[in-house]
Amino acid sequence: MFFSSFVSSATGFPKPLKPEEEKELVIKFRAGDMEARKKLIEHNLRLVSHIVKKYSTAGDADDLISSGTIGLIKAVDSFSVEKNTQLSTYASRCIENEILMLLRLTKKHNVLIGLEESMGKDKEGNEITLQDVLADEESDLSLEIEKIVLSEKILKIMKESLPEREYQIICLRYGLGGCASYPQRIVAKKLGISRSYISRLESKALNTLKTKIKDKNLL
Repeated sequence: MFFSSFVSSATGFPKPLKPEEEKELVIKFRAGDMEARKKLIEHNLRLVSHIVKKYSTAGDADDLISSGTIGLIKAVDSFSVEKNTQLSTYASRCIENEILMLLRLTKKHNVLIGLEESMGKDKEGNEITLQDVLADEESDLSLEIEKIVLSEKILKIMKESLPEREYQIICLRYGLGGCASYPQRIVAKKLGISRSYISRLESKALNTLKTKIKDKNLL
């Protein structure tokens, strides 16, 4: 709520960090300094405000700000100096992905509400809804929503069971956690390790997730 209020005011944003300042704070945060994490978030809040403006007519501003701020926090939490990019570039993608995810969910929610609206009555006087007329489409939509809910549950399992490096790899490979998806060679370049090592860690992480998901009967 604090960050959402800060962004919505659009005033008094802290100045962007210099590359050397950003790197120093990232290193400190990785060492457990939560004050450094707070500074990284605060000094990049202007990104949320800037990106939200692009979608200001597509949804409620407060919701967009909240979602964008979540994307920023996720970016800070998953960023490392090994990535061959600045935090602002990485965070912008995460913020936008989080906002787009919210808009997709909102659109699906509105469609579901519309399915329950009455379209009149049949010969026997029973209410007919759009849901009755578009049964096949509703099934497809329900399946899509189930996939979204499932992906959120899997993301939670990932956070609980995977080491940080493996978590980053799976997020980047499969576009989870507000990040875009990339092929192994790009992930290897971003993390500064070999492609073969990426492949081994990805395989290990997927096996771990397979076991955890099976234990929780999600599939």
